[in-house]
Amino acid sequence: MLPRIGITAGDPAGIGPEIARKAMTDARVVAACEPLFYGPGHEFQPGALSAEAGYAAYETIVRAVRDAEAGGIDGIATAPINKEALALAGLPWRGHTEMLADLTHTKRVAMMFWSEKLRVVLATIHIPLAQVPSALTIESVMDIIDLTCRALPRFGIPHPRIALAGLNPHAGEHGVLGIEESHVLEPAVARSAKAGIDIAGPFPGDTIFLRAMRGEFDAVIACYHDQGLIPIKMVAFGQAVNVTLGLPIIRTSVDHGTAFDIAGKGIADPESMVQAVLLAARLAVGSGSHGIYSQR
Repeated sequence: MLPRIGITAGDPAGIGPEIARKAMTDARVVAACEPLFYGPGHEFQPGALSAEAGYAAYETIVRAVRDAEAGGIDGIATAPINKEALALAGLPWRGHTEMLADLTHTKRVAMMFWSEKLRVVLATIHIPLAQVPSALTIESVMDIIDLTCRALPRFGIPHPRIALAGLNPHAGEHGVLGIEESHVLEPAVARSAKAGIDIAGPFPGDTIFLRAMRGEFDAVIACYHDQGLIPIKMVAFGQAVNVTLGLPIIRTSVDHGTAFDIAGKGIADPESMVQAVLLAARLAVGSGSHGIYSQR
C-alpha cells in the first residue's frame, strides 16, 4: 500500500494551491504515494496579502497535523505560508517550524534543508540577526547537533559526519573577530564529540559549505537563517526540501516562498513541491510513520 501524504495549500493567496495541485498529478508523485489536498473551502484573490488568508493557512495546517497524529495520513508536505499574513491574523508564529512544534507539543525541533548536493541544518531560524549571538548557547547548539545526528540515518546516512559553521568571520580568528566560537561553539562541539557524535568545527562559514559539497561532511549546521539558506539555494534551488527534524510526524516543505507576484498566473514551478512530497513518502515508507525521529 502506498503511503498517504497530505499536501497543504499554504497561503491560499500565493502559489501554494497551484503547486500543490500540479504536484498531485505529477507521475512521480502518483507512483510514490496517495496524495491528499488540504486547503480552504473557497478561493482567495491571488497575490492579495490578508489576515483571512493567513488564518486559512493556519486552519489548513492544523487539520493536516491532526490527521497525521491520528494516523489518517502518513506525512505532510506543506506549501509556503506568508509570515506577514500570519501576523495580520494575530497568530504568534512566523513560520511552519515554530507552529508545528507548538501544535505537536514538541520541545526540540530543527529546520533542515535536504538536497543530494548539500544538507544544511539551522541552529536558529526566524529571529533578527542581532538576536542570534544571544540565542546560541552551549546547550542549544548541542541539541541541534544531537537532532541532526539522530535524524540523518533516516535519510540513508548511517554514520553522519557533521560540521558546525562559525558565527563570526574566520570562525572568530581565535577571539580576534568574536568570542562566540570559543565561549559557545567550541564547547558544544567538544561535549558532543565526547558523547560519540562525529562533529567538527566551528569552521569559517565561507568555506565549510563547499567542503561539505565535496564530500568531506554529510551535513553542515549553520548558526543563522541566511548563513545556511544562501548556499543551499545557490546549489539546489527548486530541488531542496525543507524538513522539520524532531517532530512526532513527518513534515517536508518547499524551499521557496509564496511568490505573490506570480500567484494566479499558472506559471509556478512545482518541482520543489514534488520533491517535498517524494521525500515525505520515502520517509513514511522507511519509518512506519513515526516522524523524523522520536524525542529522547
